[in-house]
Amino acid sequence: MTQRFSFQVQATDGAARTGTISTPRGEIRTPAFMPVGTAGTVKAMLPDSVRATGADILLGNTYHLMLRPTAERIARLGGLHRFMNWERPILTDSGGFQVMSLAELRKLTEEGVRFRSHIDGSTHMLTPERSMEIQRLLGSDIVMCFDECPALPADEARLAQSMRLSMRWAERSRVAFGDRPGHALFGIMQGGDNRALREESAEALRGIGFDGYAIGGLAVGEGQETMFSVLDYAPGFLPADRPRYLMGVGKPDDIVGAVQRGIDMMDCVLPSRSGRTGQAWTRRGQVNIKNARHADDPRPLDEACTCPACRTYSRAYLHHVVRSGEIIASMLLTWHNLHYFQELMAGLRGAVAEGRLDAFVADFHSTRAGGDIPPL
Repeated sequence: MTQRFSFQVQATDGAARTGTISTPRGEIRTPAFMPVGTAGTVKAMLPDSVRATGADILLGNTYHLMLRPTAERIARLGGLHRFMNWERPILTDSGGFQVMSLAELRKLTEEGVRFRSHIDGSTHMLTPERSMEIQRLLGSDIVMCFDECPALPADEARLAQSMRLSMRWAERSRVAFGDRPGHALFGIMQGGDNRALREESAEALRGIGFDGYAIGGLAVGEGQETMFSVLDYAPGFLPADRPRYLMGVGKPDDIVGAVQRGIDMMDCVLPSRSGRTGQAWTRRGQVNIKNARHADDPRPLDEACTCPACRTYSRAYLHHVVRSGEIIASMLLTWHNLHYFQELMAGLRGAVAEGRLDAFVADFHSTRAGGDIPPL
């Protein structure tokens, strides 16, 4: 790959931006929502179906893929894009968050994290250097530096210790990543809900220099009000000419609020996880299709939606297959949820480009406030 990674802001509306990230594997329209393909698949979806929803980029998970089937095996088979039949851009996380949240008997040191696999109990060591090696073997287009992410709430001493360790790991990640034309490395700002620590983290990351910057350590239990209070200032600490990625977000109202505050990229398992549990996200809010009131309802899930679930099937049918545990239920509801999330992103991009974001946001909230329309 000889083409360099680049980002261009094409329009702004307040703090919100819309633009394009260019990579050798295709363009990413921002603000962008990235469906999560944890283990090399977006659960219950074919790659072509994910693309049909409007997704420009997927997220893969370093921790899960390093354990099974292993990054080395994926590399021998041609890399993650070929392995999972997705030829567009892929972002991989560093593995740090999953080590802290999923691994057993983990031990954190300056070198990295030693842990036991949640799959078979085998012992592994994940360091900044090993994380960069794994993500290189996977062939991801956007690589995340290795970091530690403490849960909130946490005291200032814990946040400061974690953030400064992450900044040292960021510098090691930058060295280990090297110069890889066509691939990008993102730094991750930490600091919890402490403004001074966030600013210190951003300054350290700018000094190292990255192709893009993520805001980590949010959506970890702190609540929307706290998250938005951090996003009111944190994006402004980062370079305006680089993408800003909010990790692990989120619900539709989280996404809208983040875009208003200058975020360009987001990811979350919510659309696919909800789809597997009978939960649908619509313009009018969340619908639990398992509820008995849908059993005789001939209407579509969302009359304005053009996804296969809404275009072809009734609420009554979706209720039936969910209650029956049929595989098609996960397929249809996941497709619908991903379609809705991508439709929301397209609406946000258009609103920013045309300078009408405030009106778009007001309509978004008022429509949701009305709630789901009950059957006649």
